[in-house]
Amino acid sequence: MQQEVNVSELTFEMTKKLKFYLSKLVENNGSDLHVKTGTSIRGRINGEIIPFSKEILSHSDGVMLSKELLRGRFHEFIEKKNIDFTFKLNDDYRFRVNMFFQVDGVSAVFRTIPMVLPTIESLRLPPVINSLCDLSRGLVLVTGPTGSGKTTTLASMINRINHLHKKHIITIEDPVEFIYKDDNCIVNQRAIGQDALSFADSLRAALREDPDVILVGEMRDLETIETAMHAAETGHLVLSTLHTMDTKETIGRIIGMFPGNEQNRIKMSLSSVLQGVVSQRLVKTIDKGRTAAVEILIKNARIEALILEGRESEIPDAIKEGKDVYKTQTFDQSLLGLYAEGRISRDEAIKASTSRNDITLALDYFDADKTQKEVRRSETVLSSTRENDKDIIGLKQ
Repeated sequence: MQQEVNVSELTFEMTKKLKFYLSKLVENNGSDLHVKTGTSIRGRINGEIIPFSKEILSHSDGVMLSKELLRGRFHEFIEKKNIDFTFKLNDDYRFRVNMFFQVDGVSAVFRTIPMVLPTIESLRLPPVINSLCDLSRGLVLVTGPTGSGKTTTLASMINRINHLHKKHIITIEDPVEFIYKDDNCIVNQRAIGQDALSFADSLRAALREDPDVILVGEMRDLETIETAMHAAETGHLVLSTLHTMDTKETIGRIIGMFPGNEQNRIKMSLSSVLQGVVSQRLVKTIDKGRTAAVEILIKNARIEALILEGRESEIPDAIKEGKDVYKTQTFDQSLLGLYAEGRISRDEAIKASTSRNDITLALDYFDADKTQKEVRRSETVLSSTRENDKDIIGLKQ
């Protein structure tokens, strides 16, 4: 396969087709477009993969599309067999792209990135997340599986800092997704591969660039984790992500990545610098959309002691019991709240829960209490109506 691309020979017909399907994805509020050689183009709408056409993408079509999109980076794609980049559809939408080879040829996944920056309020995230943005130092993690909205939540946090504080923000991403314009802050964004060699290398460099806030797109390896913790210890606010399911797993994963003889040191460091963890799961809403169920840990003396003593299994109880004082919440508490607001169904709450028995019991209590309140309200209205009827009868007499 020819590695050098002669741009003058490209017609960009495949790119025109791609833009049509990306526009269709946006119109349907989709999250991802799947382009695969040997099959039709499909989109993910409200969590489900939906066919967009019956047209089959041929092997040559896939190669041509990769040449049109990558141009001078095509040789890099051939060598590495996969590549990350961003694609701009228009002034309102960009896409994070991973293009890769598979047995039938070229495939690519385009993840939607709105150009309009999200806010914590627009995402309907718990207000306590605002307090994490206002910290001057420490480590804040946003966790969850792929596609759970971690990057969007981080963007809302950076957006708040940019508007309300006067600081220097450095983001290190692979690739750069949301674009921030300097407001009260200076925002420097670096893309791995394009502007920086690696997360660890660019994070070390960031410490010499007078930052106040450092966003690390993902803590992928031990070196990046240790450097991020060092940055938090030395007076910086570090925001990052991990692919973990909840807070307990997040803390266990970080400690477990270090050799056994270093874990006591890491427990001391992590208990000191960790300020908060926001863990997310996307759930289906009543109106057929999706929203985030969010578990939140806010550092306090009890949490610090549990991390230091290696008692991660007790952290969920500490989160649950800290709801009123620290505004923390478990996933099941978040799901119960979404159900109480009428945003998700009972079945969806149970399906997405951490403990099905606990959430079922909580839902039963809520429904029973709700029914009792409705009965009492009805009795009050009925009683009031009867009194009015008596008054009317008295007047007639």
